[in-house]
Amino acid sequence: MPDAPPVIRATHLCKSFGAHAVVQDVSFDVAAGETLVLLGPSGCGKTTLLKLLNRLIEPDEGTVEINGRNARQQPVEVLRRGIGYVIQQVGLLPHYTVAENVAVVPHLLGHAPAAIAARTTALLTRLHLPPARYAGQYPHQLSGGQQQRVGLARALAADPPIILLDEPFGALDPLTRASIRREFRELEELKNKTVVLVTHDVTEAFELADRIMLLDAGQIQQLDTPRALLFRPANAFVRRFFAAERLALQLRTLTLGDLFPSTETDTFDLTATTTVHDALEALTGAAPATARFTVAQLMAAFGEALQQEEKAWKR
Repeated sequence: MPDAPPVIRATHLCKSFGAHAVVQDVSFDVAAGETLVLLGPSGCGKTTLLKLLNRLIEPDEGTVEINGRNARQQPVEVLRRGIGYVIQQVGLLPHYTVAENVAVVPHLLGHAPAAIAARTTALLTRLHLPPARYAGQYPHQLSGGQQQRVGLARALAADPPIILLDEPFGALDPLTRASIRREFRELEELKNKTVVLVTHDVTEAFELADRIMLLDAGQIQQLDTPRALLFRPANAFVRRFFAAERLALQLRTLTLGDLFPSTETDTFDLTATTTVHDALEALTGAAPATARFTVAQLMAAFGEALQQEEKAWKR
């Protein structure tokens, strides 16, 4: 059976502003239901690349195809109706209530008022914004984290198959940011969406991505899974980029299934897919998890797994 065609296909994209080349000959595919994270230092071209996908910026060269159709051959308003878009500054309409902000796109598409109301209620509930309390409030009455949740609800309101997010959690404090990341990862509404997300936060990228595109000076340095970028870096830039957070990323990348036979992780609290980081938190928390190994045994197995990864990379 042939592979399904990609939802997004970018081919030889180039974009310059004056003499400065921001995106240089970038090509990639994004599969249905995949989350691709664009990562890299400031000025590497990741936000420009994201905006090329929904024609907020037009490329100088190259093409973008959405579900097999050239994006430039579609009316831009039609193209964007199928693409949700979330930005760091949120962009809520200040004179609209929370419910009215969420309902903007469905109203433009002519959805029935009853369906819009039901969809708005459902989304606010799932994003921990109880409608009875928040639906009638205005953006200035909300915290930064609450505004970001409303922005995400608005992007999802018309149920678009594609979601683009540009530093969506960048303006939030670390605790709120970590909390919203967890909600984002577990949100049922996003399970079947194709997501492209821009971030400069390495931990965020590793937590959310199926694959990461690491960019520098408008060029792809490596496009691969988080695990491959960490343990199979393509070049010196990739190795240097992750060096400062290498141990923390290793803890978040390796799972109990990598460390122990499946029978040793078959417990009520922990599974083979639990990361070493999450297992450590579970074992040392206020209510320690039940496991068939101690913290010392866990860390010894972690060290052995790292050695095996290093040997495999050197081969």
